[in-house]
Amino acid sequence: MKLSFVIPAYNEENYIGNCIGAIIKEMEGKKYDIEIVVVNNASIDRTKEIAASFDGVKIVDEPRKGLVNARSAGFFASTGDIIANVDADTRLPEGWIEKVFHEFSVNRKLVALSGPYLYYDLPKPTLILVRIWYYTSYLIHFFNQFFCKKGLMLQGGNFVVRRDAMEKIGGFNSKFDFYGEDTDIAIRIRKVGEVKFTFGLPMYTSGRRFNKEGLLIVGTRYAINHFWTIFFKRPFTKKNIDIRG
Repeated sequence: MKLSFVIPAYNEENYIGNCIGAIIKEMEGKKYDIEIVVVNNASIDRTKEIAASFDGVKIVDEPRKGLVNARSAGFFASTGDIIANVDADTRLPEGWIEKVFHEFSVNRKLVALSGPYLYYDLPKPTLILVRIWYYTSYLIHFFNQFFCKKGLMLQGGNFVVRRDAMEKIGGFNSKFDFYGEDTDIAIRIRKVGEVKFTFGLPMYTSGRRFNKEGLLIVGTRYAINHFWTIFFKRPFTKKNIDIRG
């Protein structure tokens, strides 16, 4: 089984090196079949240069700005049986790759796997609130899944999908630019297999969006778009604020 990492990157010179480096570190001494695909999404900084400095990393240029455009371009450029969609400001924790291979190997019906974020640059009080938000979201996810039969939970930037399942559902949805893209994937891919969210697959990431816009504003916006996608099959918010620079 081959695993492809797809990393969208727009002006991510401050983060992309650590992201790729963490993946390579997890590969050291292992016989994993892995490729790393970085999608240079119209960057005007040193993102492409830094990504290309790592041996074996495939660079894809996608001039159309937008997270979904970048994820889609990376998907078509990748060759793996399973695709890990991670963001440029994420860092793999120890054991992440092994967990992914194990989950997909023991359950052939599994088509999507995800876990929570662990924010490495937020103060402790904020981290507590984020943890409460995750537990609340998981309870809502559990209720939706088993009682309402609507919606499932995937964390954008920390989810893995089977290639054949993505092909069956027609790939990424061009109606989405940023908000709701993970929820949309979860809803559609559930029709062809099992979707699993587990706290046993965390991913380190930056809390820069919370620092820039505020926890309450960001959390509310994500929640509204999550439910809007479930019930109306489109995002409530099309635009997102650029938090780089």
